[in-house]
Amino acid sequence: MKCSELPYRRYTVEEGREAFAVAETLMKNAKSAEDVLAARKIMEELFTEYSTAASLAGNRFNLDMRDGFYMKEVEYYDEVSPLFSDIAVRFNRMLLETPFRAELEKKINPRILRQAELSLKAFSPDTIEECQTENATVTEYAKLMSGILFDWDGKKIPLSALRGELENSDRDVRRRCAEEIGKGLSQHSSELDGLYDRLVSVRTDIARKMGYPTFTELGYCRMGRLDYDAGMVASFRKNVLEDIVPVVSRLKKELADELGIGRIKFYDNEIYSAGPAPRPIPDKDGIFTAASEMYDDMDPGIGAFMRKMREAEAFDVEPREGKWGGGYCTGFAKYKQPFILANFNGSSGDVDVITHEFGHALAQNFVYLEGDPDLDVGGMETAECHSMSMEFLCWKYTEKFFGPLSDAYRKKHLLSALSFIPYGTIVDEFQHEMYARPEATPAERKSIYRDLEAKYRPYLDWSGIPYLEEGTRWQFQMHIYESPFYYIDYCLAQTVALWFLIKSREDYDGALRDYLTLVRTGGQKSFPELLAAAGVPSPFEEGSLKRLASEVLKIAETLK
Repeated sequence: MKCSELPYRRYTVEEGREAFAVAETLMKNAKSAEDVLAARKIMEELFTEYSTAASLAGNRFNLDMRDGFYMKEVEYYDEVSPLFSDIAVRFNRMLLETPFRAELEKKINPRILRQAELSLKAFSPDTIEECQTENATVTEYAKLMSGILFDWDGKKIPLSALRGELENSDRDVRRRCAEEIGKGLSQHSSELDGLYDRLVSVRTDIARKMGYPTFTELGYCRMGRLDYDAGMVASFRKNVLEDIVPVVSRLKKELADELGIGRIKFYDNEIYSAGPAPRPIPDKDGIFTAASEMYDDMDPGIGAFMRKMREAEAFDVEPREGKWGGGYCTGFAKYKQPFILANFNGSSGDVDVITHEFGHALAQNFVYLEGDPDLDVGGMETAECHSMSMEFLCWKYTEKFFGPLSDAYRKKHLLSALSFIPYGTIVDEFQHEMYARPEATPAERKSIYRDLEAKYRPYLDWSGIPYLEEGTRWQFQMHIYESPFYYIDYCLAQTVALWFLIKSREDYDGALRDYLTLVRTGGQKSFPELLAAAGVPSPFEEGSLKRLASEVLKIAETLK
């Protein structure tokens, strides 16, 4: 069945409570661990129905955020999602307190119970009203960003399409693009500041009501982090500053010399050589045809899954007015169907989408076929390993997309991956600063962001770019508003993906086998255990980032 034909029906909180009541009675009258597992099965079916309905509504709203029907549905789920969280926490508490726990631990993965323990720390029924306000504000931000249009060559286009011009080979075009981004966003400055004020405030209120000193502690619980904490992330950021930033700074200085410019401006940041910017040769349909051929050759099972996705029309990649401006892979659990939303803009990023988001979809498909919905694909750091590593495993097939500019793409992809890590670290540290100082004014936030840019990207010059030079780049990084503390997972996963590239150049088939094992194992093991099994250094391991940077530079030398 095509994704557009999947039936949608609102799953109400009343239905959820009825199903929970059945599971609750079964738990109270349980005579064995088998009865507990039966109750857990009822809960699994409850949340499959709920998550499918909420995901379908959210996805269809993202495809056209002017759609009144799905707007109302999303508003409904914004309101009731804390009530479903309450249902989940109530069941998890019974699961943890069952007299059959010792027997239960022998029948299910122990990480399920650890996740249940964490869920009790991530939500309180006393904060339902505040959580509803938070959800509604996030949706308000998404609607605002999808509705902003920018003037470009006599047309009005969304930000997702305009940003493709930041990869244009013509520096003047890139400059005009950056200026238009700044001008367009400046017209909504008060709204963007106000929305973030409200989000920081309500999240801080929720955290304090739950007994946390700041939202940061609660944010980590919400992210389901079982395997690392804020202290480990702070150490990672320190290692990025010491081991990655100097290398990226040197590369950017060399590039500035090659380009014949004094400093790298923001609008030069996506350029990695003086030659023409590598853009896909095929059009949209050609990219999908080439991707199918690539996955067929890579592995028969992966190729078959790609065909299944295409037959289900499980991709929507064309930017248009009213469409949400980001990209993601979601899933409709009841129908065992992943779906990819993106916004092609003619840049090399279009190919990254068809590899990155497809990696997510592949992992999700394994969960549907043989995994546990509670464990899912793992934490977000693990999920991003699936997607980012797939990008590099596709290097073998780059000629299908870029022809004679394939090495230019590989170099750009490699160096942009390394350069991304300092940027992602800025996003993470900025959020830690914001929730440590919830009283900060908009001007203070912008000042903090400028300082972090100077700290982690000292080579980047923002001067002369309207609005953005004030320290506002973070306002169109959607994760900061929508998914606090998520972004560092991209940085952690980027290191893992780069190690998979290094492994694949030594033994491609072996690297692919290790990757598929990682994807199939998903959340069944801890992050360190997954990496050890794949033969990949942990990003938290002392010295691993220095070694990684050295290996990346060696590969870059072969691509000149």
